[in-house]
Amino acid sequence: MTAERQTGGRGRRGRPWVSEPGNLYASLLLIDPAPMDRLGSLPLAVAVAVHQAVRAVLPLAAEPAEIKWPNDILIGRKKTCGILIEGEALRDGRYALVIGIGINVTTMPDNPMYPVTSLRQQGSMVSAEELFAHLYAAMAEVLAVWNRGKGVREITARWREAACGIGEKITVNLPDRSILGQFVGIDDNGLLMLETDDGKTMPIAAGDVFLK
Repeated sequence: MTAERQTGGRGRRGRPWVSEPGNLYASLLLIDPAPMDRLGSLPLAVAVAVHQAVRAVLPLAAEPAEIKWPNDILIGRKKTCGILIEGEALRDGRYALVIGIGINVTTMPDNPMYPVTSLRQQGSMVSAEELFAHLYAAMAEVLAVWNRGKGVREITARWREAACGIGEKITVNLPDRSILGQFVGIDDNGLLMLETDDGKTMPIAAGDVFLK
């Protein structure tokens, strides 16, 4: 499902997502996509697919497209895409997941929390409709590789190849505190592995990452 614009778009933690015409706003509904113990790797697969689609429409001279943990897409270290995944148990016992994807094609927010860019600003003249065709193909291919969580090793390998900030100092904002450390990488479940100043490695399941 796609929309030309959204009147109540939101991102992670309920933050508003500016949804003006010209950008791509897409949602994908999945029913029981994998056993519950394998769902943790789904955001990685979705990020890999979106990164693949975005990279396909960028000109050769554009800045590099990368994935910022867990599933933001950056171009030249500026955010161009956000992904939100929400789930709900159905009455019949199945589990539904909605994957929301917003990509800055022609416009971007005026007062962002992070540095932002758009595909147009990066020299791509692709339309939202053309980008969706790339996204559809990439999502089908990557979800087939993910294979209900059985292909997590291939997905994490692809994610690491496109990752932004591995080996660098980052700040992770948690609900109750901020932690500074070195981004070591991710484990096979998609947890961020942060090496703190005392030499300990801390797994992080959710948080806002700020690159130095």
